[in-house]
Amino acid sequence: MRTDEITNRLKRIEGQVRGLQRMVGEERECEAILTQVMAARAALDRVALLVAENYVQECVLPADPELARQRVGRVLGLVLARFSVPGTDESTDAQERSKGE
Repeated sequence: MRTDEITNRLKRIEGQVRGLQRMVGEERECEAILTQVMAARAALDRVALLVAENYVQECVLPADPELARQRVGRVLGLVLARFSVPGTDESTDAQERSKGE
């Protein structure tokens, strides 16, 4: 796993969250706080995608075909559930598929 890259990104996110705490404490404008919250979320999403990419490379590709299929289904279910709009058929279907495998 690319732990150095992931760890560095998480440290930057940690700094962003501390900055958010200061902004809230200073009662900064809501728009500025929301902008920073969205930036932190986007950074976490990038970390999640890096972890998913590493998972595929290290755990899925070397596995036997049936196990690989199950693992791909689970990781796709997690990723799609995060990036799908709640309440739509697609996100519900992805979550159900990942539970069943």
